[in-house]
Amino acid sequence: MSQKNSINPWKYKPWWCQPWSILLTGVTLIGGSWVLFKTIWLTICVSIPILVWMGFFLLVWPQLMIRSGMLDSQQE
Repeated sequence: MSQKNSINPWKYKPWWCQPWSILLTGVTLIGGSWVLFKTIWLTICVSIPILVWMGFFLLVWPQLMIRSGMLDSQQE
């Protein structure tokens, strides 16, 4: 296994910016919009930006950090 694969960008983030908290926040907001309004179109409108935000921070951001090499210098 190469060293780049063993770098964990999440260890540099606070507890409120961890994968579990991002997922919990997104699911709570989407579910909350359904519970409050019970309107599918409103829930979809709320869901789209939240899912984009979750996708970026859970899928794109970690890969960008690993590829940037910024974590390599902090790990030494």
